[in-house]
Amino acid sequence: MNSVNRRGLLAGAAFGGAALAAPATVQAQDAVEWRMQALWDAGTTPFEYEKKFVERIAELTDGKFNIKLFSAGQLVPANQAFDAVRAGAFQLMKTFDGYEAGKIPAFAFTSTIPFGFPDSDQYEAWFYELGGLDLAREAYAKAGLFYIAPTVYGEEPIHSTVRMESIADMAGKKGRFVGLASAVMGDLGVAVTPLATAEVYTALEKGLIDFADRGDLTANYEAGLAEVAKFIILPGVHQPTTATSYVANQAAYQGLPEAYKAALAVAAREVSGSLRQHILVQNVEVLKKYENDGVEVIRLDEGDIAENRAKAMESWKKATKGDDLANRVLSSQIDFMTALGLV
Repeated sequence: MNSVNRRGLLAGAAFGGAALAAPATVQAQDAVEWRMQALWDAGTTPFEYEKKFVERIAELTDGKFNIKLFSAGQLVPANQAFDAVRAGAFQLMKTFDGYEAGKIPAFAFTSTIPFGFPDSDQYEAWFYELGGLDLAREAYAKAGLFYIAPTVYGEEPIHSTVRMESIADMAGKKGRFVGLASAVMGDLGVAVTPLATAEVYTALEKGLIDFADRGDLTANYEAGLAEVAKFIILPGVHQPTTATSYVANQAAYQGLPEAYKAALAVAAREVSGSLRQHILVQNVEVLKKYENDGVEVIRLDEGDIAENRAKAMESWKKATKGDDLANRVLSSQIDFMTALGLV
């Protein structure tokens, strides 16, 4: 279906017969202005895709639903966005659920599963086909927030200032991880330091950490990590697939016309697929750029990864902290992984 037809269907849902008969003053009130803080810095590839997201929403609503986009930290520090959106300081954020996993254990599994789904389509299928979306929404509803949809893409690499050729080499070193990755890597002996995304460059540069995950290869190159970390460790077993999230203030979301809610869902899923495909293509080219800048790419042995998978699974179970919702999320994911032959 082309964009014109999609737009027509969505517009029809919101502005059908009753709307045509409504006074102009009522129709004028359908205009909605929101503010959104992105997870990434301005100028990075993911931020450019957030621009596409807000542009698509305006297109789908005939210019009546407009979202003003801010880069990471422009409104509040990234790790404060959760509380800011909940309080209504602004209406929408792009976030990584793992930031809040300490408060809501289910978020450990809606952001990434270390040693889990190796293919991003598998992870996205769990959200859309096996009830993951509803489980994520249940988790956020408790905090007065509404989970709209994930953006799912592939692995995040490890950037290191020291050579590490095995998972055992990571033990005893200082690493930046968040969410479930932080629990798993901690159980593997890493001295974990959780930091906001925007703080990773400086922490590596100053030696506050030895290695870190941050984002995809292209986003990290654009953020300058090749300047401060001369080793890349692949595959990113700590985060083989990644889900960032569009999350809204619940009251603001519920106040939207149904067509605007649909526009958010449509734009979110389109961005998820288009960004993922873009990253697949860009990874090939950006690895050449890293190597030209003197960065060495080290690939972990598959046997080494397999040996540590059982330990990671034990960490998953501990990360639920006995929480009912977290257990339901993990059980659903393990069932799917089992069906796929992954565990």
